[in-house]
Amino acid sequence: MSSLGLGFLNAKLIIKMGYFYFIKQESAPKRIGKFILVNILIALGLVVFFCPKCFLSLRGLKLIYPDFIFSFFMSSSLAFGGLVVEAYFNKKISWVNFPVKRLLLTLLIYLTYSFVVSYLISVIGYLIMFQEITLDNIDWVAMMDETIFPIGVALVLISLFTARSWLYEWRNAAIEAEQLRTEKLAGQYQSLKNQLNPHFLFNSLNVLTNLVYEDADKSASFIQQLSRIYRYVLDVQQEELVSLSDEIGFAQNYLSLQKLRFEENLIYEIKIDRIDNLYLPPLSLQLLLENAIKHNIVSMEHPLKISIYQRQDMLIVSNNFQPKKLETIDSKGIGLENIRKRYELLSDRQLEIIKAEAEFCVKLPLLTLAK
Repeated sequence: MSSLGLGFLNAKLIIKMGYFYFIKQESAPKRIGKFILVNILIALGLVVFFCPKCFLSLRGLKLIYPDFIFSFFMSSSLAFGGLVVEAYFNKKISWVNFPVKRLLLTLLIYLTYSFVVSYLISVIGYLIMFQEITLDNIDWVAMMDETIFPIGVALVLISLFTARSWLYEWRNAAIEAEQLRTEKLAGQYQSLKNQLNPHFLFNSLNVLTNLVYEDADKSASFIQQLSRIYRYVLDVQQEELVSLSDEIGFAQNYLSLQKLRFEENLIYEIKIDRIDNLYLPPLSLQLLLENAIKHNIVSMEHPLKISIYQRQDMLIVSNNFQPKKLETIDSKGIGLENIRKRYELLSDRQLEIIKAEAEFCVKLPLLTLAK
């Protein structure tokens, strides 16, 4: 009986673990069918383990038949109780919030249940299998002894299962926390991107308004160029990163657009060594170029010179520093701050800002996509 009791407790744990992996999400008939089948196989395995020779003859099979029935009911009862206890505590007490309380109550209730059920089934089994034993002459102390060792082993086994259950719930909690964090970051990033579209359009329309009064021909060319550029803005507004080649192409178009307005008062050069497999947040270059033009003097006496070039994994945008009176760089907080926050959300690398007496320089990290 002691060996069988140990086997039954072990079977209970196996059933519980298997049950939560492949039965929980199925329909009731399939769950019941698999529950019965698993317990039959466990009971059969125990009988084979303790009496392999019994299967060599018909007489042996008849002898072990009562043990098989006894094993099946013991295994099923313990497994069912374990499932009920765990299902109850899964709803009432979280491993994450109350680990000690969950552990103590699970052990207390399940071990109490296991002791009572093991004791009752053992008594009933003895009364059925041994007709000479009755309620009057049964050795109640001996029956209790039959459950002590299995309960002790059950402490070890249920501790292993409890550790698995605890880690499983902590993993789910970690996944949920990461999902919430990702959703929050995605929302923040989208909010930053949403600043760019109206910001770009508003500034472009301001420029167009001035050109209409200054030069009608220029304003017509400006509108044509603007339509092509704005198409790019619409295409990349849902992207987290764009290729360096696309962003350089957009920068060239944007500077050409500004040349219509400033002519020889604006000078620029672009020197890029490598553009393959390098990325940056969309419209980063446009924001830097717009800041340079917006906050610096652009005139025949003081032409604005903008350079875009690459050094290793950094894209550098620099201009001669000749700020307008009463202006500070990026006074509205849209440009540099927007880029900085987007880099913080996308990477652990930061942009670098270098402000000298005669030059203003911003270094953008060039990112690569994880394979």
